[in-house]
Order: sequence, then C-alpha cells, then structure tokens
Amino acid sequence: MTPPLERPPFEVGTLPNGLRWIHQQVASPTGHVGLILQTGSRDEGPDEEGLAHFIEHLLFKGTTRRKAYHILSRIEDVGGELNAYTGKEDTTLYASFLVRHYGRSMELIFDIIQNARFPEKEIPKEKEVILDEIDSYRDSPSELIFDEFDALLFGDHPLGRNILGTEESVPKFTREQVLRFVQRNYRPENAVLSSVGGISAKAFERLAMKYAAHWTVSGPSPERLAAPKIQPKTEIRELDIHQCHLILGGTGFDAHHEDLPALVLVNNLLGGPAMNSRLNLNIRERHGIAYQIESFLNPYSDTGIWGVYAGTDEDAIDRCQRLILRELKLLRENRLGVGQFSKAKTQLLGQMALAQESNGNLMTALGKSLLTFNRVDRFDEMVAKIDAVTPSQLLEVANRVYDPQQITELRFVPRN
Repeated sequence: MTPPLERPPFEVGTLPNGLRWIHQQVASPTGHVGLILQTGSRDEGPDEEGLAHFIEHLLFKGTTRRKAYHILSRIEDVGGELNAYTGKEDTTLYASFLVRHYGRSMELIFDIIQNARFPEKEIPKEKEVILDEIDSYRDSPSELIFDEFDALLFGDHPLGRNILGTEESVPKFTREQVLRFVQRNYRPENAVLSSVGGISAKAFERLAMKYAAHWTVSGPSPERLAAPKIQPKTEIRELDIHQCHLILGGTGFDAHHEDLPALVLVNNLLGGPAMNSRLNLNIRERHGIAYQIESFLNPYSDTGIWGVYAGTDEDAIDRCQRLILRELKLLRENRLGVGQFSKAKTQLLGQMALAQESNGNLMTALGKSLLTFNRVDRFDEMVAKIDAVTPSQLLEVANRVYDPQQITELRFVPRN
C-alpha cells in the first residue's frame, strides 16, 4: 500500500538572479552543498570537444582573490572536501564539511564560479594532466567501451563525444575559448544550488543571498542541438587486450517520458546492482561465462539509451551475446506473475530508500531533479509512481525498448 503523502522534507526558492535553490535539513553535524550547472560536453561546439571537462579542472587554479593553493586549502584545512565533475548535460561543483563551515564553503564555491581567472600559465599543465587521463582511460577497455558505444549511437552529435576530449582536441584549447564557453554556459538561471545538512532552510537562504545573489551573466541562454534518431549498427573492434567486452543496446526513454519508471523497473530486474538480477543469475552464476555483467539506462533531456555490458572470454562471447538476447526476449514475451512483480518492485524501492541514506548523494539527486524537472518528488511520491506500474505496462515497455530490430552491438576483441 502506498503511504499517505507527507510534507516535503526540503524547501525550495529562487534568488533574484534566477538561481534556484533547494535545501533539506537533516540531523547531522555535516553539510553538503553543490552548484549544479546545466552545461556539459553536450554543449560543446565542433572545435570544443572536451572543453567543459577542461574548464572544470581550471576552476581550481585561482580566482581574483585566491591562488590555487588557497582554494584547495580553504576546505581541506577544516577537514572537508571540495571537488567537481562533468557529465554529458551538467557540471557539478560541490563541497562537504562540518556544519559550522557552511558559510566558508558557499563563499568559496561562488568565489570560484564568479571570479575564476583561468591563468594562462596553468593551461599547458592542465592539458598534460588531461592527456594523461585520456591515456589511462584507454588502458581500461571496460570503461572505454561505454564512450565508444555512445559514439556509435550518436555519431558526430555532441552526445556521442568523449567527455574527456581527444588527443587532437585538448592541445588546441585556448584561454579565449575557455572564457567564451563560461560566458555562454555558466548562468545562474540555468543552475541549481543544492544543500543537505544540519542547518535550517532560513539560515541556508540567508547564506545563498549573501554569497550567490550577486552572480549575474549577460546575453541570451544558448540552445542545444536536438538529439538525432538512433539507427542500429554492429561493430567489432580489435584491440591489444586479452578479455572481450560487449555492449548491446539502443534507444531508451528521455528523462521526461511518462513510462520511465516502468523502464527503470524492468532494467533493475534485468541487470541492476543486485546479485539476483536475471543477467547475473543466468549468465554469470549459471553459465559462468561473464565475470562482470550489468544493464544500464542513461536518460537525457530529449533522448535516452539503454544497454547491457558484459566482459567475457573470446571463446564465450558469441554464447554470451545469445544468452543476453534470450533474457531480453523473455522480458518481451512473458508477463511477470504477481509474486515476481511484487518482489521486483519491493527490491527497487528498497534500493531507492538506501540511496537516500547518503546525504551527499541525496544533495546531488535533489539538485539534479530540480534542474531537470523544476520539481522534486518526495520519496512517497516516487513510491507511488513505482506502485502505479503494472505487469502489462512492463511487458509493453520491454517490447518497445528491447526491439531486436533496433539493437546496436559493439564488441572489443583481442587483436589476432
């Protein structure tokens, strides 16, 4: 039974500059604050591949008030953490700290976002760091295949590009490119300030007004290039590796799709994090031919993808592929029984509840939800959405998404 709706545990607001904020007060001695910007590798132009990630690195290299050392020491000197990361559609700058350092942390975040200098002398150094990161990444085919799968699906569209950039694009970046990208994309009206910690919403709003309300950017907001229609493909690449790597996947649902909760449920049943997922039980445990196997969903603002990844031996890769396709077929053809369906929903809801136990993860989830949907579901509302899914809907979604005629396949195999 779905529990009755409760008062939201969080409060939201908007500053005069258009920056939205969300705060959830918790009984904790720590605080977590993140500034989530609606810009990522998807927003790069043809000559900017990797620029969003490059800028994320440069943000910590000094402001008009602080040198790089002082930025890093400001939070770490009090036992906290300051970091950032870049995605396809967003960039996040965040801090975790003792509650007494809320003001210190928020002041630093907005000093960085408003006053970053992007020193010319730091640019060559950071290029070398990222080129090393790219080399390290290419040494890990189990990670590389995910980005190569994106490239296979989306082609030359920005969603198909590697977030890190390439060995050709990164060395060409200039400070002028950095400044143009920041001016174009780092905007308060396209960002959310998210917080979870042991202070009241009123106290948090006062800090936000003090440190964030003066952040303004002139000029119009940029528009994104629409996502392309995905066409199924098959590709086999030979690499200097010992193990084979395989992804099967295709078009999923975007973040706003009404059937996304049903797809999340069927994906979790297929190959979610639990050891009793169908893929894990039937391919790893029963047949013993894939040490690592999982399914995934990546919903974006106007498109989405799904996939199944497996790492296996060369002599087992064809069998592994057939077994994956068999599991997809079973989901398309067999309606779950009452007991199976109830168990699948109970498992997903338990995983969702456990994910909210981490205040840092909760801060990010609240902020990204507000950024994407301009609203945040309470946990009881999320429960209601999962409870509303029916076995018939699950079957219909599996048939739509796991259409065998629309599956793209990418393999990494050892070079002969």
